[in-house]
Amino acid sequence: MVRASRDMLEISTSTSASSSSSSPERAAYDDDTDFFTAQRNDSESSIGVSSLRDITMSPAQEREHRISPISRLPPELLIGVFTKLSSSADLRSCMLVSKTWSRNSVDLLWHRPLCNTWQNLQSVTKSIQTADGYYSYNALVKRLNLSNLNEQINDGTVKPFQLCKRIERLTLTGCIKLADGGVCSLIYGSKSLLALDITGLDAVTDHTLKAVSENCGRLQGLNITDCSKVTDDSLVAVAESCHFLKRLKLNNCSLVTDDSIMAVAHHCPYMLEIDLHNCRQVTNISITNLISRGRQLRELRVGHCGLLTDSAFLDLPKNLAFDSLRILDLTACHQLHDEAVEKIIESSPRLRNLVLAKCKEITDRSVLAITKLGKNLHYIHLGHCAQITDGAVVQLVKMCNRIRYIDLACCQRLTDASVKQLATLPKLRRIGLVKCQSITDRSILALAKANAEQRQKPMVASLLERVHLSYCVNLTLQGIHALLNQCPKLTHLSLTGVQAFYLREDLINYCREAPPEFTEHQRHVFCVFSGDGVNKLRAYLNEIGPEIAYDTEGTMYDDREGDDMDTDQHLPGLMHATGINDDDDDMDEVDGGDGSQYELEGEG
Repeated sequence: MVRASRDMLEISTSTSASSSSSSPERAAYDDDTDFFTAQRNDSESSIGVSSLRDITMSPAQEREHRISPISRLPPELLIGVFTKLSSSADLRSCMLVSKTWSRNSVDLLWHRPLCNTWQNLQSVTKSIQTADGYYSYNALVKRLNLSNLNEQINDGTVKPFQLCKRIERLTLTGCIKLADGGVCSLIYGSKSLLALDITGLDAVTDHTLKAVSENCGRLQGLNITDCSKVTDDSLVAVAESCHFLKRLKLNNCSLVTDDSIMAVAHHCPYMLEIDLHNCRQVTNISITNLISRGRQLRELRVGHCGLLTDSAFLDLPKNLAFDSLRILDLTACHQLHDEAVEKIIESSPRLRNLVLAKCKEITDRSVLAITKLGKNLHYIHLGHCAQITDGAVVQLVKMCNRIRYIDLACCQRLTDASVKQLATLPKLRRIGLVKCQSITDRSILALAKANAEQRQKPMVASLLERVHLSYCVNLTLQGIHALLNQCPKLTHLSLTGVQAFYLREDLINYCREAPPEFTEHQRHVFCVFSGDGVNKLRAYLNEIGPEIAYDTEGTMYDDREGDDMDTDQHLPGLMHATGINDDDDDMDEVDGGDGSQYELEGEG
């Protein structure tokens, strides 16, 4: 191929400006959308080539365009076609068709170069270092993600990318061999950087974040999860320089104190999401200020911030509603009481996801306050809130009938009455009842019956996807069999510690493998079905015997027995023999602990 002349390179630079997002107008559009089609007419487009309709063509050009009608398309439409191609190989083929196609597809191919293998990475770095190439490839790179090669990336590996000064999103998650020198080399001069993710880079210190504060004034997202050496000094500098910051994740940054959070509250008025999980030095005053000043705040996670007390919320301004707040995670904030929860609900009436797991001081009073959220509530986690009773759960279901996910793990006062009411939720997808020892097959048959009744309605199918029942030791095969047959979308069923399952070799054949770090006893009682294992279990149970009736009226229980009878005396001793208590995880999940995997729903 004949090399392009310098004037061609200038034309390509002008044309490729269509995918640039360094201009203020670009910020209004998502990077993955066809932002260039949003202009009102061609004259307002950022593309510097005139429409072919306005060009006076020679006879030779006319003949060329007769042969290739698609060449009559203006660049905006041509690029719009190319954006529909999902394969990098297809885009590369487009570049080889003609100069016109090449100029209008090169941006799409290079704005996010594929670096998922070492070979691809070497090819990319070779191209961006080529001084006399057809295009200035280093100026086309807008997104750089090296997380797929995290164990191979070091300071020397990223050196070639110093030439890429127009990067907007930089993802270095898990590149543990990177230190300040390597990260800073990518940050210096990167005035266009909008998002930086250096999760897990434990060698990174304040030096990197000070470089961010000095070079990245347009930064909107920063994730420094597990960067344990970062202190308030650099975070305050970032907050004071990056006023457009919207998303901040400081998980497990143990040196962070109120000084950083106060700086964010005062200097970052556009903050939407902030995650302070396990920032154990954060106290009431910074959280109060953060909420009070963050009128646009949508997500706040302060799990395991053990110094927080009721004052963090009781001191919020009176008669002031925070309507934007949708997600609030207060996991293991042990010092919170009912008064704080009532204030939270009063101040944030549109909460969608609320996590109060391991807030052991809250009672039915908090649950009754939560009922005021009504149809807004989609996700509620009350695991280990052991003081909650059936009455509060029944009222919650009646008032908040759009709940999709509810976790009541270790709420041992709950009985079948609660689960029967939960079974009436029409949108329920996930339910966690781990270690709710008082529930019986009545509960499971109620879930199955409710789903069977829903399926009788036209265009309605069971939505239940994940059910956590580990250590519900009174369950039998009958209820689970009915549940499997009435919930076709079920993809996860945890029954760890349920003797009716883990003692049967023919059933555990369909379980997934126990995590390698489990003890011998944990492996013995482990019983979790997921993915295709659920389908195989259903098929096997249907093969060995007919479906068991799921009519709860007098089939295997004496209805004269109370629903809330004390079942502790009937337990086979499993819970006590294993030394399990409310503070332990049930270990039926690799990442879920008590069976309550947090997958918070974002904005719908």
